[in-house]
Amino acid sequence: MQSTEALSAMEVEAVASEPKLLPPKPEFAPLKPHEMSDGQVQFRKVSVPPHRYTPLKKAWMDIYTPVYEQMKIDIRMNLKARKVELKTRHDTPDISNLQKCADFVHAFMLGFDVIDAIALLRLDELYVESFEVKDVKTLRGDHLSRAIGRLSGKGGKTKFAIENATKTRVVIADSKIHILGSFANIKIARDSLCSLIMGSPAGKVYSKLRAVTARLAERF
Repeated sequence: MQSTEALSAMEVEAVASEPKLLPPKPEFAPLKPHEMSDGQVQFRKVSVPPHRYTPLKKAWMDIYTPVYEQMKIDIRMNLKARKVELKTRHDTPDISNLQKCADFVHAFMLGFDVIDAIALLRLDELYVESFEVKDVKTLRGDHLSRAIGRLSGKGGKTKFAIENATKTRVVIADSKIHILGSFANIKIARDSLCSLIMGSPAGKVYSKLRAVTARLAERF
């Protein structure tokens, strides 16, 4: 009697130890961009400020061509609402292209050249950061004018020096400052511009920039 019980116990263990055959993993085809949003078309709208209306007309084909032909995003100018409208197409290769195109058009509206702003379509690690002079220091009247003058320098010399040293692009529009570049480079450019606003002479800022860019060159 005991031997039959022992045999049955062994059989049960043997059955339990057999590996269970799992069903094969399902293989789904990758979703197309228009399927990710349940087939809904996605929109973006970028406002056109009055002073950028004429430059937009002149550079329209330079903006339209890469957005429509390369990024496969529909773009049009709504003259009534004064906005640039963007929407995804059936053949848009990547859903993130819509936001990239919106950032590209927005950068142009802030005052960047098309050849500089188009880098936003090509590279992922680029950003636009904006701040005002009053965010750094409260200045009024002639003091504000002098601070803006220090940022540009004679014939834009200081601005170009900061741009070339930090591999960024800087737009100074009245008391607003916009910087286009990678995260680390924006920080270096912003620190230099803030020093100038606070009253540092340009020579001191140049020497600091030289030291920082030398350190950056060693790192890469």
